[in-house]
Amino acid sequence: MQSQAVAGQRVLHLPRRTGRAARDCVLEIRFAPVQLRPPKHNPSLAMLSLWAVYVTEVNPPSSKEAIEWMLLTTLEVASLDQAVEKVDWYNKRWGIEEYHRTLKSVCRIENRQLGDRTVWENCLAIDLVVAWRIEHIKKLSRTRPLEPCSIAFEQHEWQALLAFKRPHQLLPSTPLNLREITRLTAELGGFLGRKGDGEPGSTTLARGLQRLQDIAAAFLIFKQHQHSMQQQPTNSNLPVASHKDYG
Repeated sequence: MQSQAVAGQRVLHLPRRTGRAARDCVLEIRFAPVQLRPPKHNPSLAMLSLWAVYVTEVNPPSSKEAIEWMLLTTLEVASLDQAVEKVDWYNKRWGIEEYHRTLKSVCRIENRQLGDRTVWENCLAIDLVVAWRIEHIKKLSRTRPLEPCSIAFEQHEWQALLAFKRPHQLLPSTPLNLREITRLTAELGGFLGRKGDGEPGSTTLARGLQRLQDIAAAFLIFKQHQHSMQQQPTNSNLPVASHKDYG
């Protein structure tokens, strides 16, 4: 594959991972049909006809961090557009891995002890939505941090959060930015927000969202109760007690 001519380039954003900062990298793309020989211990197997997409990074920050992918697929790759499509698919694997990790570690889907398949599938359907929201908020807060938090939080959620975290301050009339609300939510789940901590992860954000649901529910109840009390008419005919009535 190294002897193939470069078909084109693609700029991809690589997200931050442990020991590696996020960066945009320029990738050279080569592709060609290939045949894989059978393993030596089972030579009777037929050869496999596949398509290979070979990706290498141009001017990487270091040889250890250089991107080099060899993608094999049964789908036809006869043009640069088809090759770029496969590269974009593979680049999504980080988000998929994070999503699966949230399902396993945060939602603990593998620990469910449900004997009935239908019940288990219903539970999984709920966990899929929960994991999606956690990852959705986490990603938005990193890629669009200055957007209003209303793109990911309901109004009563961010207002309840501010009322709980900042009880002596008036609630703002407009939503705060998403990064600030996400960090405050994660603080409910144990996020410390120190200088070297980076942005909140899935675990602290999930714990914070779980606590926020109770806080937001209580906020709505108190708000509705306050509204109903304000709507009650006052009875001016009731006698008013004075200090003389108590001797």
